[in-house]
Amino acid sequence: MERKPHPLSKKNGYFKLCAPMVRYSKLPFRQLVQEYGCDLTFSPMILADTFRNSDIARKIEFNTHKQENVIIQFASSDPIHAGDASALAAPYCNGVDINCGCPQRWAIEEGIGAYLMEHPDTVMDIIAQIKQRTAPVKMQDGSAFPCSVKIRVHSDLKNTVEMAKRAEKMGADWITVHGRTKSQKSSEPVNWEAIKMVKESVQIPVFYNGDIFTLQDADLAVERTGADGVMAARGLLANPALFAGYDLTPMDCVQRYMKYGVDYGATAFIYHHHLMYMLEQSMTGTEKRSFNSLYTIPSILDYMEDHYGLTP
Repeated sequence: MERKPHPLSKKNGYFKLCAPMVRYSKLPFRQLVQEYGCDLTFSPMILADTFRNSDIARKIEFNTHKQENVIIQFASSDPIHAGDASALAAPYCNGVDINCGCPQRWAIEEGIGAYLMEHPDTVMDIIAQIKQRTAPVKMQDGSAFPCSVKIRVHSDLKNTVEMAKRAEKMGADWITVHGRTKSQKSSEPVNWEAIKMVKESVQIPVFYNGDIFTLQDADLAVERTGADGVMAARGLLANPALFAGYDLTPMDCVQRYMKYGVDYGATAFIYHHHLMYMLEQSMTGTEKRSFNSLYTIPSILDYMEDHYGLTP
């Protein structure tokens, strides 16, 4: 198997990342954002035990190509399962990320996602297993296969700093910090100071996550926190070209997604949703209602050609 480049290979400026998003951060969208300034992308959160146990699940949940710089994100409360899944995935990706941030109730009830913020010992065991199981896989520069952690902040920030320090000691290659607690809503402000504290407490790269909707937001986040990069989610859904400095999604970006979605076999549901996110700010209410009545890719393609002159 050909060695892959380290995901944080040398570059100018700060790193720009596309967040792991359930359903949405599939290959067509990941390829699109990388063509508009995104340095590193993540798969949707994947359950490690399912990926480990099912070849069918592996084929459905994750696909890529040789040129992609992608991290596969696993959710797990079992270090052995996480290690097994990572060993299977390592030859086909540029790193593995551990989800310690998903705040959804079902995830917390399953003992994964943000549940792990209160169980740092389990997180450390997961990091150790992933590092051990992926040790045979080396990157192009000879470095070890990367493992990262995505966390939220605690109400008591001392716990967040301590968790980051422990993760670094166990071998985590970088940490992404979403600047809200698991109970806060997305409408509440991001805690800049918390991310700055984490950055100042460790030597490994720290990435900022939360409320990045424009390139100016990203610049300001780095300036205020000293973070090594920024990760965007909702902002990239609405405008996949935001890291290239566009305020609204350019039509050539929309057209590229139309092509990649068809080429890589996106479902009609996801295809429709991505285009709706990209076009929402430019559509009238009547246009939105008309577009939302479409349920098949052929009908969506007809609409895009009739109203925008765009074809895949």
